[in-house]
Amino acid sequence: MIIVDGRQSDKKLSAFANLEDVLTDVMEDDSMSGRIITDVLVNDESFSEIYPHQAEDMDCDAISKLEVRSAPALTLAVEMSGELDKVARMMASGGNNVGRLFREGKDSDALELIQDLLEVTRDFMGILAHLRDRYLGGADEEFVGKVSSFSDLISEMSEVLESEDWILLADLLEYEFVPACEDWRVVSNTLHSQLSSAAGN
Repeated sequence: MIIVDGRQSDKKLSAFANLEDVLTDVMEDDSMSGRIITDVLVNDESFSEIYPHQAEDMDCDAISKLEVRSAPALTLAVEMSGELDKVARMMASGGNNVGRLFREGKDSDALELIQDLLEVTRDFMGILAHLRDRYLGGADEEFVGKVSSFSDLISEMSEVLESEDWILLADLLEYEFVPACEDWRVVSNTLHSQLSSAAGN
């Protein structure tokens, strides 16, 4: 049995070789246009891939019931954009913490944290750009300028990191990175409002 968003499908599991084939077929249906799969339940157990294409390794012979739940992509985008404010706050807090650790001479602790901070920052910027491109027709001139300036700052921080000038890095974090995070909070809140309006919320 295949159930998609509460409706039983006419298609049979026996017509497919594996779970990935079923999910591909479900996503290709016209009713799934503009929607994203949020949950997959196999025999009433939640399924999520531990490794890429794991669904391909699950034969349909082992599945008696498959339930697929989805949501409009724009709804998920609104939810995701609503979390970006928290991420920007976390980035600012992280910047202050790393700067403080460098000033206190706790270099190993600071170096461990700054790698996480840079990774979170890259993810934040990637999500922000993706949501703007996909749902709001791309970036305006002001946004492009902010991204360019912030990218320059991250590049400068990376160079200072390589040269091991911890005090300069602390200065960059506290006096440039943290204030920039406040700007990104404003940008992310604006994005959330724009996406909410587009979704009719």
